[in-house]
Amino acid sequence: MELNIKHDKEYQQFTANIGDEEAELAYATPSDEVMDFTHTFVPESARGKGVANKLIEEGLCYAEENGKKVVATCPVVKKFIDRNENYQKLLRD
Repeated sequence: MELNIKHDKEYQQFTANIGDEEAELAYATPSDEVMDFTHTFVPESARGKGVANKLIEEGLCYAEENGKKVVATCPVVKKFIDRNENYQKLLRD
């Protein structure tokens, strides 16, 4: 599934339109150097197609490119990082 993921800094989220629905990865910024990924949502019609993984990957790549550390409050993000060793270096100590 091809996704056009958009980053909205004002609302602190990465989103992708899926038909007339929207998938999102929300985050908070407890400090300038930290992104806390707090919530992932994928519409029921698009679940099981890798949408959440693509959103999470986009968010983590953004964090890495911008020198941010990551907190994975969202259990889906935590599970993704646990399974993908190359992103574990981004986790805040």
